Amino acid sequence: MSRSYSSNIPKLYIIKLAKWFMLTMPIIVLFYQENGLSMQNVLTLKAFYSVAVVIMEIPSGYFADIWGRKKTLIMGSVLGCLGFVVYGLSSDFYGFLLAELVLGVGSSFISGADSALLYDSLLQDKKEGTYLKQESRMMSVGNFAEALAGIAGGSLALISLRTPFIFQIFIAFIAVPASMMLMEVERSKLKTEGGFVHILKVVRYALWENLQLRLNILYSSIFGCATLSLAWFVQPYLKQFDMDVSRIGVIWTLLNLTVGFTALLAHRIESRLGKIGTSLLIVIGLSSGFILSGVMTTQLGIICLFYFYIIRGIATPILKDYINRITTSDMRATVLSLRNFIIRILFAIIAPFLGWYSDHFSIGDALIFAGSIIFLLGGVTLFFIYKTERK
Repeated sequence: MSRSYSSNIPKLYIIKLAKWFMLTMPIIVLFYQENGLSMQNVLTLKAFYSVAVVIMEIPSGYFADIWGRKKTLIMGSVLGCLGFVVYGLSSDFYGFLLAELVLGVGSSFISGADSALLYDSLLQDKKEGTYLKQESRMMSVGNFAEALAGIAGGSLALISLRTPFIFQIFIAFIAVPASMMLMEVERSKLKTEGGFVHILKVVRYALWENLQLRLNILYSSIFGCATLSLAWFVQPYLKQFDMDVSRIGVIWTLLNLTVGFTALLAHRIESRLGKIGTSLLIVIGLSSGFILSGVMTTQLGIICLFYFYIIRGIATPILKDYINRITTSDMRATVLSLRNFIIRILFAIIAPFLGWYSDHFSIGDALIFAGSIIFLLGGVTLFFIYKTERK
C-alpha cells in the first residue's frame, strides 16, 4: 500500500502560521523610528536582510533538493526563532542588523523548500493538479494569520513597542516541532558530487537555456519585489494621516484579510482569464496601485492600498504555479529559491533608494516612482512572455 503524503499539508500550514503570525509587522517601522532610525535606515536594514537571503537563497534551495526539504525546513525554523531572540535584546541599528541577518538566512532555508514539499507531496499522491488551489489556501492561511497578528500586535504595542517582539519568539518556535514531524518525499535526486557546479547548472538551465522558465521567473520576481516594497511603506503611509498604533494595526489586519480572501479565488480567476490575461491584470493592477496610492494625499489613499492588496492576493499563488508547471521535481526547490533570490536582489537595489527618496521628497513621490519602474519592467517582460507563448 502506497504512503500518503497528505499529512505534510497541515504541518506546512503550522510552519506558515508560525512564519506569518507576525505580531511585529504592524508596528515594526514605528519601533525602528522610536529607536532613532530614519526611513533610509529602515530600508537599509531590509536591504541587508535581502542580502542575507540572497547569499543563502539558491544554496538553501539546492540543500533542500539534495539533503531533503525536511532538514532544510528544520534549520530555517530554528534560525527564525533565534532571530527574534536577538531582536528582543537589541535597541540600536547594529543589533537590529544582526537580527535581520539571522532571520534572512532562516527565511532562505524555508522559502522554496515549503512550496517544493507541498507540490511534491501532492505529486506523490497524484494530486498535483490541485497545487494552485492548495498554494492559494496556504497563502490565505498566512495572510489570515498576519491579519489576526495585526490586531494582537497593535494591542501588545500599547504596553510597549518592544512587547510584540518578546511574544514573537514563542510564536516562531512553534515551527520547530512542526518541521521535525514532516515526512520526506521520495523523489529523483541531483547527483551530489560537485554541489556548487550542480547549482550553477540549474541556474544556467533556468536563466539561460530555458527561455520560458527564465521569463516566468523574471516576471514573478519583479512583482514579488513590488509587493515586498509596498509593504514597508504601509506604516509610514498611514502614520502621515496621524493614525495611532491601534488603528494602524486594524488597517494592517484588514489589508491582510483582503489578500487572504482574494487568494482563495486566484485559481478561478486564472482559469477564466488564462495566463496572458491574468498576467496583464497583474502588471496593470500592481503598478497602478503604487501610483494611485502615491497620488492620493488624503485618507482616500487607503482605498488604493486595498486595491493593491487585492491584486497581490491574485498574483502571488498564480505566479508560483506558473513556475512549478514548467519545473521538474529534482530542481524545483532550487528554482523557487532562484526566484526569491532575484526578488531580494531587486529589493536590495531599489529599497535604500526609495527610503532616501521618501526622506528627501515624500512617501507619495517614492510610490509613484516605484510604480512607474514596475510597470516598465513588468510590461516589457510580459511582452516577451506573450511572444514566447505564441510560438
